[in-house]
Amino acid sequence: MSPRALPSLAHALGVAPDLDAALIALGEALADGDRSAVLALVRYDGRKGLLRERLCPQQGAVLRTRVDTTLDHVPPALRSLIAGAGQFVDMGERSPEYARLLDLSPFADGGILSLRGLTTDGALTAVLALYEQRKMFGTRTSERFAPCAALFDLAYQRFADRESRDEAVQTLEEVTQRVHGEYLRKLASLEAELGRARDAAQPAAGMDPAKLLHLEHLAAAHEEETRRAQRRAQSLEQQLTAAVSQLEQAHIELHRRSEGLRQKTRTLYLIERALRLDATTGDARQLVNALLALVGDDMQAQRCSLMLRVPGEDILYLAAIKGLAPQTVEGARIPFGKGVAGIVARSREPLLVQDVTEARAHPLLYDQFLTTGSFISFPLVYRDELLGVVNLTNRAKRGVFVEEDMERVRLLTLVISLIAHSGSLASRLLGTLHER
Repeated sequence: MSPRALPSLAHALGVAPDLDAALIALGEALADGDRSAVLALVRYDGRKGLLRERLCPQQGAVLRTRVDTTLDHVPPALRSLIAGAGQFVDMGERSPEYARLLDLSPFADGGILSLRGLTTDGALTAVLALYEQRKMFGTRTSERFAPCAALFDLAYQRFADRESRDEAVQTLEEVTQRVHGEYLRKLASLEAELGRARDAAQPAAGMDPAKLLHLEHLAAAHEEETRRAQRRAQSLEQQLTAAVSQLEQAHIELHRRSEGLRQKTRTLYLIERALRLDATTGDARQLVNALLALVGDDMQAQRCSLMLRVPGEDILYLAAIKGLAPQTVEGARIPFGKGVAGIVARSREPLLVQDVTEARAHPLLYDQFLTTGSFISFPLVYRDELLGVVNLTNRAKRGVFVEEDMERVRLLTLVISLIAHSGSLASRLLGTLHER
């Protein structure tokens, strides 16, 4: 997958309104790396042990096909790996056979089928199938596509939680309606019996006093039974209402924890990506541009810059830029204390502004390239040494940076600071700028 595929996919999955939209986004991410590969999501009914329905993203839509097959055809060892989820399982030489079971069009060379289980509350609920052509050289598509599948797994959990909550609420509503209907029918029956008893008690003038007393006792018993039925129905309705409320709260908490896990997973991926860039990129200019793109894309900042400190001086210089004013060039210098970046460099304290119009003293207030009114300026500090400043603004869709964003930026700047210090980026890059 391309370096920018994961951030784009993470954003698309985060805003996807339903599972179909998320699956379409995953299919587009796969097409960016391998247009010949086939992707499908197969629903699994754990109660009946059947793969029920195949969902295949094609040309911006999701095609649904009935499958109705089992996993019993898969060897127990592979079946256990699929049920464990978390990784693609290679079907090996029997890939064409399993592909036919899932109604996937075979390749001329047979192809390679990989299956990844998706679980909900520890139980298998779906299988993600990736069918690719055999390659003589290069990395398998399933290996390069694994991070995208992991991101989709998190989105799938969110939609599965929502479906479970909706199903539980619907079930409770049906139970409530059924109990309420039974209560109404019983109440109507009791009222009818009470009416007959009262009708029978009307001709009391010529009736035996003992029989009249018996009818009065019978009417009183029916009234008491009616009151008990009403109290039981009210108590049951209150219990069901409380159960629905508790269930909704539990799912809200589960969704919150799932979102927190998704954010942590995303942060871990970004840290790993930054360290990989440092390990594989020898050119200082390419490295700083890639690190800035990593932070900017993650925070959806259309305009951002990475400034490094001139060695031995209280001066910053522009090391990498994205979306800045046309007249701004790399290498431009700013002394400590001047402008937003200079103020942050001197104080070594991060700055978050959500509405620049409320901060009249900020120099960016009348900047024509500042379109959103919100920005982050974060210092790069390693072992109490200031190495530079990262600036982020103009969030996509006129978004606003919030306090939660600062924690992720803090972690990323720590990694960038480590890379800049260990690789002497400031002096290496400054030397290339002087050569220009």
